[in-house]
Amino acid sequence: MNHEQADMILMELEDHMEKSLHVLVKDFAQVRTGRANPALLDHIMIDYYGAQSPVRQISSVSVVEGNQLYIKPYDKSALKQIETAIYASDLGLNPMNDGMGIRLILPQPTEERRRELVKEVEKLAEHARISVRNIRRDGNDHMKKLGLPEDDEKGYLGDVQELTDKYIKKVDQELKSKTDELMKI
Repeated sequence: MNHEQADMILMELEDHMEKSLHVLVKDFAQVRTGRANPALLDHIMIDYYGAQSPVRQISSVSVVEGNQLYIKPYDKSALKQIETAIYASDLGLNPMNDGMGIRLILPQPTEERRRELVKEVEKLAEHARISVRNIRRDGNDHMKKLGLPEDDEKGYLGDVQELTDKYIKKVDQELKSKTDELMKI
């Protein structure tokens, strides 16, 4: 029975670590690289008929020419609100309203800005590593509470450490990939 519980704990730990990695990848997608990505708009909300709605939910967002986004709202009356929300956001972009949609041109970040962005993604990666380590700590605590024979417990704790190493390595790979993307001109 305890071995089944230990196996369940391992599966849960891997699931939690995978979710931490998924959050990191999602956070990385919102970091502006100079290349257009609709995920940049994920955190921009507008008041749409009395409810806070994400821009991507009330419009189609397409990539144009690699460094431009075109936002075409399903309801043209939302154009002004979307434009205002983009101005108010931390993206530092100037929306161009053509009456049918909004065009956003993403300038290439300067060398200094790229370095700032690298520091930002390094912080995000460190938070993901901390999350994975916290999951490991919780998993180790659960394993120790099962009352397994000492050799079995050591084996399962080793499995927890292997999972941790695997996901820390994945975090580092994602960080390297994003850093390379940011530093490439």
